Amino acid sequence: MHVRTLPLWKEAPFTRLLPALCAGILLQWYLSLPVTVTMTVFPAATLTTVLLDTGPMAIRYHRSFIYGILLNLQILCLGSAITWRQDERVRDNWLNQVYRRGDYIIARLDEPISEKPRSFKTVASVNSLCRGDRPLRTQGSLFIYFSREARDSRLQPGTRILFTKPFEPISNSGNPGSFDYQRYCHFQHVYGQVYLKKNDYTVLPGKRQSPWKKAIFTLREKLLDNIRKVINDEQACGLAEALLLGYKEDLDRDLAQSYADTGTAHIIAISGLHLALIFTVLQFLLRPLPERGAVKWLKPVTIIASLWLFSFLSGASPSVLRSAAMFTCLVVGNSFSKQGSVFNSLAASAFLLLCWNPFWLWDIGFQLSYSAVISIVIFMKPLYALLFIRNKALDFLWKSVSVTLAAQVLTFPLGIYYFHQFPNYFLLTNLPAVPLSSVILLGEVFISMFSFLPVLAIPAGRLLAWMIHVLNDFIGYMSRLPFSTWDALLLTLPQLILVYGFISALSAWLMRKTGSCLFLALFALLLYVSARSVSFWKAGRQRLLLVYHIPKQQAIDFIAGRKYVFLGDPVFRENDLLRRRFLDPARTNYRIVEASPSLHTPRYNLYCRWNQKKIVLIGGPVTGLSLQRRIRVDLIILSHNTAVSIRWLSRHFDAKQWYSMTPMITGKWRGGNANVKNWD
Repeated sequence: MHVRTLPLWKEAPFTRLLPALCAGILLQWYLSLPVTVTMTVFPAATLTTVLLDTGPMAIRYHRSFIYGILLNLQILCLGSAITWRQDERVRDNWLNQVYRRGDYIIARLDEPISEKPRSFKTVASVNSLCRGDRPLRTQGSLFIYFSREARDSRLQPGTRILFTKPFEPISNSGNPGSFDYQRYCHFQHVYGQVYLKKNDYTVLPGKRQSPWKKAIFTLREKLLDNIRKVINDEQACGLAEALLLGYKEDLDRDLAQSYADTGTAHIIAISGLHLALIFTVLQFLLRPLPERGAVKWLKPVTIIASLWLFSFLSGASPSVLRSAAMFTCLVVGNSFSKQGSVFNSLAASAFLLLCWNPFWLWDIGFQLSYSAVISIVIFMKPLYALLFIRNKALDFLWKSVSVTLAAQVLTFPLGIYYFHQFPNYFLLTNLPAVPLSSVILLGEVFISMFSFLPVLAIPAGRLLAWMIHVLNDFIGYMSRLPFSTWDALLLTLPQLILVYGFISALSAWLMRKTGSCLFLALFALLLYVSARSVSFWKAGRQRLLLVYHIPKQQAIDFIAGRKYVFLGDPVFRENDLLRRRFLDPARTNYRIVEASPSLHTPRYNLYCRWNQKKIVLIGGPVTGLSLQRRIRVDLIILSHNTAVSIRWLSRHFDAKQWYSMTPMITGKWRGGNANVKNWD
């Protein structure tokens, strides 16, 4: 007998509302719609809906699609209004707009101070300025870096400080393909940074901190102290802190990169995996509680409160809030004995979170978290059904493999788009790493509960330190294997959309055997291959001179087609993390590989011809350097450690353009500053 099922958009109504909300958020951010447009369209759509409701029943039935259009228009306006409300840049009292050099800044520290290699860092909100005798209200936050000698025990969350040192606006590195750090900080409402020494600031009397934040920070520090007391090894302690609370200030960078390379970064990032484990433990511990009578709500309330408390203790990242919202919907649904649609619960949680903070739409963790859950819900059962295994142990292993493979279906395109790499051994790494990390997390919870009993906490800490060493050694070994990571992958946004179109259409064809879906899948694949071929064709014809903007370092790529010759400091050969941060994104963006030979050592006062142009690189000491005649060149590049006057340059060179890596240039020159990244 054929069982008729409702379409997804009727079974899960929030799946119809979420795209409209996202569209409103995107339109407001990229087009900066005037608030008057939203305030006009929303009431007009509402009034039209009311007028249609007063019409004859026949007209309302045959034109029901109009209600859907009007509802989506209202939700779109809602997304636009929420984004406008939280975008401080449109406010008249925005910090960067109100501030003038010389103003007194009153900042309140919002987070505990974290230790950096050469300073201490915190986030501070600026709600007021003083210009002369006149106070000014403002909105915005700053990154404040305190020098080593400026550290004061009074600098705690809620402390207010006064300073006049001008802050610097946050800007991107300027290197092609680099992370948009400025936009990321804007989404956190942070618009500037300042470095303060001992005599640059004054601590004001009184603290202004909410009791809720004070309790959260106090409890978090208590839990971190418990971990640090029983786990003495620095590297193991750093991973334990990341596993339990998402605290990554003490996490070794090389170790974190190994987790990212092997596809296990979700272990050290608080996510649904951690909340699922805590949810399971809470259900087991609270099983004796009665589910009927006057105390029937005690169990669900305890579970929900514990999950949200853990979410805020771990920093309230979008991924963990998504999981908390999902489990909240699950617990509430089970309490009412109703089985709702998992897609509706997912869409509802995303809808509520974006109403709270619309900028989470751009958060990588938010996107990966929802993609992983949706992928598991859709693909896990079909993959698991491919094999029937009688042995329970092997069947459990196959179920774990199915979950891991299913999660990758919709997350690997995002991983390539953002991180330009794919972990080839993700399956072999996740199968032992996930259960081992779960046991470690449970052990940390045990230590937190029984920290007042050293006879239990200390042996448990030693056992956890050994298990963490086993986990770290395994992850490090897998990351060092040949071909462990397929890197230098590039997906543009149109190509990413085409890949998801291909996956969706192909999956629909495999599950429903619909011929039109197969046609759509092949069409999306054809468009993707065509777009990728065009990008490779363009890369083969490029001629670029790329001067990287890197503090205190010199790095230049001479690009011809898909080959480059590197000229720069040898540190980029020795420091893998530095190369990955500054050089690899641009090289992936231009689809280039290294030619042989390259210049791996700094060369000062270098003269060369490239692409039929004469180029001079000046760096290091120029004192005593004298030329017999004035040389005509196309471009002068001044290295980061060059201090030279324009008079000296104009006396020795006749150049069309110049590019400086250093601010130590004096005087004016008739030549324009070259945009070297696209200089041809």
